[in-house]
Amino acid sequence: MTTVKQIFDRLCEIAPLSLQLPYDNAGFLVGRGDAAVSRVLLSLDITSEVVSEAREIGAKLIVSHHPVIWNKFNALTDENEEDDKVLSLLENGIAAICMHTNLDIAPGGVNDVLLGLFGLASEGCFEEEGCGRMGRFSRPLPLDDFLSLCKERLNTRGLRYYDAGKPVQCLAVLGGSGGNNLIDAHRAGCDTYLTADVKYSTFLLARELGVNLIDGDHFCTENPVMAALKERLEEFFPEIDFRLSHRHDQTARFY
Repeated sequence: MTTVKQIFDRLCEIAPLSLQLPYDNAGFLVGRGDAAVSRVLLSLDITSEVVSEAREIGAKLIVSHHPVIWNKFNALTDENEEDDKVLSLLENGIAAICMHTNLDIAPGGVNDVLLGLFGLASEGCFEEEGCGRMGRFSRPLPLDDFLSLCKERLNTRGLRYYDAGKPVQCLAVLGGSGGNNLIDAHRAGCDTYLTADVKYSTFLLARELGVNLIDGDHFCTENPVMAALKERLEEFFPEIDFRLSHRHDQTARFY
């Protein structure tokens, strides 16, 4: 019998909780550690649809990237939509383990996987928190070619970008909301920065700095790690049926 706690312990070996940033709430957040598990659902987020999906396929554990709980509860009722998801987990006996910034930072985590989509090995981190990664192509790629590659590898419906008029050779990546780290990528010598949730002011800064800037969508830049995490867990627990969510996907549409 494999328990929730055993899977949590293995996840903590992959992405130690000691790595998480101070504001974060990663960890074993909902359920009983001694509960038996035979099927696990992996999803970037735990939405109401994901909870329903877990219930329908008989998964007693959801492993996600983004925490389903951010703050301590003063109350836990269905009056609040976020609290209602936690109630649904509890009512259906579904546990939740959320590996967030610790999985961003850990070797083989979100950003190593993101960089690896382009066949690049990490040359290290370009910003002080330890999340972002940088790598170098053996030859410069025209930006148009790299944008096509991004759209394909990220499986995104569209990209927002600034073209600095230079090819892509030294690439910085930071999955999720990494707009504030553009200047770090520039200082590290990167000509191109791929991240998400980029503000207007950051696009202006990219023009000032002369850096190619690509917004690849928060979901699309982080979700590839879930398939990689599934493979690693399957190696440790071959008796468990690990499944990727088929209901949770990119929310943004392009007209």
